Amino acid sequence: MWFQNYNPLGNAFLSTLVAALPILLLLSGISFLKLRIHFAAILGFIASFVIALFVYRMPAPMAGATALYGAAYGLFPIGWIVLNLMFFYQITVESGLFEQLKQSLRTIAPDPRVQLVLIPFCMGAFFEGVAGFGTPVAITGAILIQLGFKPLQASALSLIANTAPVAFGSLGTPIIALQAVTGMDLLKISAMVGRQLPFFSLIIPFWVLIPFCGFRKAWEVWPVALVAGVTFAIPQFLVSNYHGPWLVDIVGSLTSLACTLGFLKIWKPATPMMLEPVAIQGIKEPGQGSNPGFTRYFKGGLAGWFPWVVLSLIIFAWGFPTLKKALDKKLYIEIKVPYLDKKVVRVAPVAPPLAPGASPTGESALFKLNWGSATGTGILVGAVIAGMLIGFRPVRLLRLYCETIYLIRFSLLTILAMLALGYISKYSGEDATLGLALARSGALYPFFGTLLGWLGVALTGSDTASNVLFGSLQKITAEQVGVSPILMGAANSSGGVMGKMVDAQSIVVASTATNWYGHEAEILKFVFFHSLALASLVGLLVYAQAYIRPFSLLVVK
Repeated sequence: MWFQNYNPLGNAFLSTLVAALPILLLLSGISFLKLRIHFAAILGFIASFVIALFVYRMPAPMAGATALYGAAYGLFPIGWIVLNLMFFYQITVESGLFEQLKQSLRTIAPDPRVQLVLIPFCMGAFFEGVAGFGTPVAITGAILIQLGFKPLQASALSLIANTAPVAFGSLGTPIIALQAVTGMDLLKISAMVGRQLPFFSLIIPFWVLIPFCGFRKAWEVWPVALVAGVTFAIPQFLVSNYHGPWLVDIVGSLTSLACTLGFLKIWKPATPMMLEPVAIQGIKEPGQGSNPGFTRYFKGGLAGWFPWVVLSLIIFAWGFPTLKKALDKKLYIEIKVPYLDKKVVRVAPVAPPLAPGASPTGESALFKLNWGSATGTGILVGAVIAGMLIGFRPVRLLRLYCETIYLIRFSLLTILAMLALGYISKYSGEDATLGLALARSGALYPFFGTLLGWLGVALTGSDTASNVLFGSLQKITAEQVGVSPILMGAANSSGGVMGKMVDAQSIVVASTATNWYGHEAEILKFVFFHSLALASLVGLLVYAQAYIRPFSLLVVK
């Protein structure tokens, strides 16, 4: 076994500075050196690997196994989702049905400000709830780019909108993971997160509009933003507090979408706004439809929705536990990572102090190859079924799939490098060193502990991974400071969701979906302020819940 050391240089400041070096190289490589993001990600990974070996003294076989483990996770399930989503998207464009979807959306909501509320917020929350792992950003970004939004707008605004639903994404996976590592009551954590994020569900529909069109023009559509926010926030609170974390996003998104569409039947903006068409390089020109007779079964442009309905139904079905269990019986492989599984031991204060006479327990490192139940497989099945129904032959689908692999080859490389970096940081203890720096804040810990969750997601690209990484630390530190562990566990997840828009993995997904790969620096610059500002607001709310009435009355006992 190898025991982590969170102060390898014997000086907290120097250790923190060295631990931050890979992230600084990654961000500066993107922003200042203008490196392509896959080169910047590889540079950050190499720095993290070298630091793990020579500063943290991680054994070389263990470090190598960790890098391969992270890269494998980047390929599956994350890269698998991105690849198959882009394949589905290419099918809809080449068939001509995406053009019909655009016309239908323009009929329902011709104003781009209303489209921003409907698509990345309402629809994105649904895809976050049933799939997660970058699915909502990929889908909504692709739709926005075809509606006439500029690539930077489509990418960045999809990222900003994909925040408030993330803590309950993928059928509540982040909350379930937090409960697993802390031992706290699942329903109490769910309820506490449900008393934090609804405040932000109310403001995100407004927030996403302001960078797009300015405050004055955003205020012109405040009624629809309010309806969307309120009708998502109320179910988010009720389901998380009285049912649990599993169906929060699905119930909230469907309620919000139905109420917003209903509201648009009786309300229109007084001063409509229009977008000029944008030429997009790398995206196929709209086709004329693979089956000329297909559209006769639909009226009013509804044919464009058909493949998306097929995809949504299959992804929704793929999320049912009974189907997942049945598929995993046939198509599931669990691999214990050699040289890593049960070999790395976290120590106090990141992990609870070891009881006298107890044996240390190493961190598990299991690569789960669930080909059958994986969300990416569900997307692939949905894409193939939709493609066949609208007239694509198998040979044509195969050719389009190969074209898609070539199209996103650099995106996949970036995701592999980023996940390798994240896993090296996690298993070597580099990210725990950064986390402990934020934890040394005394009475201000509720605020900085929330930012710790933000940092975790910014580093790992996952609210689930951040909860696994820092959940135990949040519980231990909260008990030492004298605030509620339930509050700080929830804050890790609630603050973490605001870091989703700045992690390199999400930015790559957004740039790939909008065919703007190579411009990740612009996306990062656009969203960074919004990410930090929203995370700080969550921190202020958590601080108020810790110490100030009436907010403290919301803390789950």
